[in-house]
Amino acid sequence: MIDISAEEFKNRLPELQIVDIRTEAEVLDFDLGGLHLPFDELLEKLDTIDFLKNQEFVIICYTGLQSKVAATILRKRGFEGVRNLTGGIEAFLSL
Repeated sequence: MIDISAEEFKNRLPELQIVDIRTEAEVLDFDLGGLHLPFDELLEKLDTIDFLKNQEFVIICYTGLQSKVAATILRKRGFEGVRNLTGGIEAFLSL
């Protein structure tokens, strides 16, 4: 269970923990809630999401590319439940 489709994400949105790695400006433009941790600060601020290490959560960006990289990094750091939103917010908004 690595990626999550836009359809499953939409259906499960109320119950999902989200980590949004987009820039501040992107989040202000369209905010799905959750935790905001910009991609360029991810490694230096891993301790802020340490509580998610053994939980399922979805990492999101606009197109799904940066979040896929971030999910790979997080898995290597012990975050077993991280899932990437396939196609990012762009896919979610196209539903």
